[in-house]
Amino acid sequence: MKILPALLALPFLSLGLSSLDAAERNVIFIITDDESPTLGCYGDPVAKTPAIDAIAADGTVFLNAYATTASCAASRSVVMSGLHNHRNGQYGHQHAYHKFESWKTVVSLSLPRVMAGAGYRTGQIGKFHVGPEQVYRFENYLKADGRNPVAMAETSRDFITADDEKPFFLYFATSDPHRGGGKDETSQRELKPDLFGNKPNRQSFPGVEEVFYDPANVPIPHFLTDSPETREELAQYYQSLSRVDQGVARLVEILKEADLYEKTMIVFTSDHGMAFAGGKTTVYEGGLKVPFVVRNPYEKKRGVKSEALISHIDITPSLLDFAGGLNREANRPKNFVPAKDFWKDFPEIAMDNLGPNLNDYHGKSWLSILGDPAAEHWETLHASHTFHEIQMYYPMRVVRDQKYKLIWNIAHGLPYPFASDLWAASSFQAQFRQSLDAPYGQKSVGEYINRPAFELYDIAKDPYEANNLAGDPGFTEVLREYQEKMKAFQKEMDDPWIMKWEYE
Repeated sequence: MKILPALLALPFLSLGLSSLDAAERNVIFIITDDESPTLGCYGDPVAKTPAIDAIAADGTVFLNAYATTASCAASRSVVMSGLHNHRNGQYGHQHAYHKFESWKTVVSLSLPRVMAGAGYRTGQIGKFHVGPEQVYRFENYLKADGRNPVAMAETSRDFITADDEKPFFLYFATSDPHRGGGKDETSQRELKPDLFGNKPNRQSFPGVEEVFYDPANVPIPHFLTDSPETREELAQYYQSLSRVDQGVARLVEILKEADLYEKTMIVFTSDHGMAFAGGKTTVYEGGLKVPFVVRNPYEKKRGVKSEALISHIDITPSLLDFAGGLNREANRPKNFVPAKDFWKDFPEIAMDNLGPNLNDYHGKSWLSILGDPAAEHWETLHASHTFHEIQMYYPMRVVRDQKYKLIWNIAHGLPYPFASDLWAASSFQAQFRQSLDAPYGQKSVGEYINRPAFELYDIAKDPYEANNLAGDPGFTEVLREYQEKMKAFQKEMDDPWIMKWEYE
């Protein structure tokens, strides 16, 4: 009779050993679609994001994290390569007739490839939006509704908890809070707000407790105009990002149930800023500044708020560093495979058109500074935008530090091109239909559409980019200094658009 309880305990003992033996140093990388730092942990007064806020309180919040371009596919190519998009070759959207994709030489550095090379089993769920697929190949592709992050988390459960000695790397990419799903026909206004993926008539996605926001209470970002139309759209946007938070909460539940929470680093960011004119597709702060939260369970110092400048180019080398696969001296994978060696087994691939020689990352790992709120990372950041949709040619280059920010609008003779969904946005049309002199954020509608060649901002004193100093005689030397910095970086990166300094 005394043996029976011991026998009954054996299965539980076995489960306990299994959890103890689970692989260490797992990674969940969460990237949302078109989200600004509108989270409670960034001081947002209305955002209901308790799951992300809890991760932030037990990790590091980067207050100055930047995308290199505010276009979905181009930005994701940077995230997944550690290379600026004017160097990795993906200048714009990948899908349909847009047809942009990265050079095949990126295969030596791409995030899923190098994580697999470091001994990880790799999985992807949600938005992919880069190419070629062979360059950015994951071992496991999971399918779920990208508008339901809770369902995405549940679909990821088996991958996360698989009985495997290898650690896992999960790339979790929501479609929220991107615009889409039609208009909110319940609005009483002529210009009705986009639903931002929310179900109409206050319906809910399965497993989601939708959070509804009052338009009267939402804060207005500095790059938007306070209008009823803007407020209605922001209310829809906030609802969508709260749904993301519930997906994050479910991921945390799954990790904790499997005793993996203390063995898994969680990184949360967005591809770029919110999908409003003045944000997405621009290189203004509203387009490039992103949320960036990291919880490293192996870092002793938690609850850190970092002022360090970090960039999306840092993501791949940082995750690889955490995985133990980064050659820090060479700033490339320890198991580096030259592109020609990889592609030689693919006879259909033209070996003379693989792309530029790519041997190391543009970014650098932030792993060592997670616990240090005073640590610095970059003195200077760079950004580059060329296309969003194929018809939206408008190349821009950016250099910025903690003092000044310079934007070069290379195609400044053209009116600024709009993404189709941003042109149709009620928040923009409400101002555009008034006149070109109507206010839009810190500018007029006309100033937003017709831009000068150079925009120079004292970003330390003028964080909202309201006062362009490029034409001010008192800043002639500053303008020249930052133009030279930009040229030098373009030369270093072999940026094809450097030739535009010599003509046009």
